[in-house]
Amino acid sequence: MSRSDLIADVFTIIRNAILIKRDVVDVPASGNIKSIMAILKKNEYIDNFKLIEDKKQGVVRIYLKYIAGKSAIRNLKRVSRPGLRVYVKGKKVPTVLRGRGLAIVSTSKGLLTDKEAKELGVGGEVFAYIW
Repeated sequence: MSRSDLIADVFTIIRNAILIKRDVVDVPASGNIKSIMAILKKNEYIDNFKLIEDKKQGVVRIYLKYIAGKSAIRNLKRVSRPGLRVYVKGKKVPTVLRGRGLAIVSTSKGLLTDKEAKELGVGGEVFAYIW
């Protein structure tokens, strides 16, 4: 597994865990990963997450959420990637599935959802779409 795009790798790990109906998955830790997991927890896409310290970079343990046997996360899509960065202005922050999903945007105020970025009127790099 390449480590050139850690966020895409984590999304793939989560997608694969959902396919085999795992309840818990461990992914490599980073500041952005912890912020993304906090957003997913706040928006009820995952049950919980916690940081497990080790001698290296650490691990984030993610507790996936299932409702009536189906995952709360239908799909995770990486938008901006190392080879093609995607930036938007404050007024052009995308809406995912007419508000049923969410976009994660890296702004000067930190990682925000599409709704929060629109309220604050800030743009930035579109990290991912989740629905």
